[in-house]
Amino acid sequence: MRLPGVVLLAVVAVLATACSGAASAPPPLTSAPSAASATGFRVEEVAGGLEHGWDIGFLPDGSLLVPQRPGKLALIRGGRTTEVRADFSDVLVQGEGGLMGMVLAADFASSREFTTCQTHQEDGRAVDVRLVTWRLAPDGAGASKVRDLLTGLPVNPSGRHSGCRPTLAPDGALLVGTGDTARPTLAQDRHSLGGKLLRINAKTGEALPDNPFYSSTDPRERRIYTYGHRNIQGVAIRPGTGQVLTSEHGPTFDDEVNLIRPGANYGWDPSKGGTDSSYDESVPMTDLTRFPSAVRPLWTSGEITEATSGDAFLTGPQWGVNEGALAVVALKGQKLLLLHLDTAANVTSVTLPPEFDDRFGRLRAVRSSPDGALYVTTSNGSDDKLLRVTPGTQEPR
Repeated sequence: MRLPGVVLLAVVAVLATACSGAASAPPPLTSAPSAASATGFRVEEVAGGLEHGWDIGFLPDGSLLVPQRPGKLALIRGGRTTEVRADFSDVLVQGEGGLMGMVLAADFASSREFTTCQTHQEDGRAVDVRLVTWRLAPDGAGASKVRDLLTGLPVNPSGRHSGCRPTLAPDGALLVGTGDTARPTLAQDRHSLGGKLLRINAKTGEALPDNPFYSSTDPRERRIYTYGHRNIQGVAIRPGTGQVLTSEHGPTFDDEVNLIRPGANYGWDPSKGGTDSSYDESVPMTDLTRFPSAVRPLWTSGEITEATSGDAFLTGPQWGVNEGALAVVALKGQKLLLLHLDTAANVTSVTLPPEFDDRFGRLRAVRSSPDGALYVTTSNGSDDKLLRVTPGTQEPR
């Protein structure tokens, strides 16, 4: 069913605590539906024929790089899509795993380097999830491996809950959202890189000295920025504030958007304190009974399963009333949600652009381009699209 306009959804938005150690937090704030005028988005197809496009990189010459989960990398230039030659034979393409998130180096214009998240196999055996740095050839025809930036992220042979979304912060740090690989104890285990937001040096993969657990003797713990996550799918940095907001898959309920607080626990623990060896997904997404100081989400889907994926901020005055909103795309929900925030990043309302209602299917990645346009990938498995979203009147179909 298509919606008649941009509709304010009834959502649950929780006021963020002043610090991760706060003993209590304000009760959830529920915003009631009310009417809103449709601003209209223009959605254009930039490219088709993709297969589970997982991320988007914007090259200085206006070209785009799109990694695809089956282990393919597309270069899109001037309306033409070509496959970049690269050796992805060691990528474990299984279930949710494969070639996943990607980020261009801050000095890409000179280094031509970019980093991918990928599940790794050797002789058909699942080894880990790892970050790999590549160099794109000057003509864009091929890419060669430069280094394994970070290895040892846990992997499930089925590919389940592999993560893995990298984003560069304004200070040059590389933030990486990871999945818990559907293992009950990993999210709360600070000696594992699964179910975490990592913060590392983008060139060396090492922990940064101002990380919250940098004094640890364990190099894995030193890289951890936050823990207690189930399966982070989006990492976005709010322009001009340094606020980091992640989107995360819940089980059959409570997909979340979270405000990141260094060193904090986000409360996912299907092991129930190590007492249950099964992966019990009936536990709360943010278990405030077991972890009273866990950070509550800014927004949750509640009993609805959206399967939220990537997130990105709308930037530039051309977006009008939507400038500064956080765009979150959904796989199962097959929609794009705009979360409107106050200065503390509390969610004040959520709008649903009707241009995405029941039209493009599952949505995986969303990134804001240098010119302020929003780019979105579909993840339906065949003839997937790269879409460009700008403000304006949608052309009739």
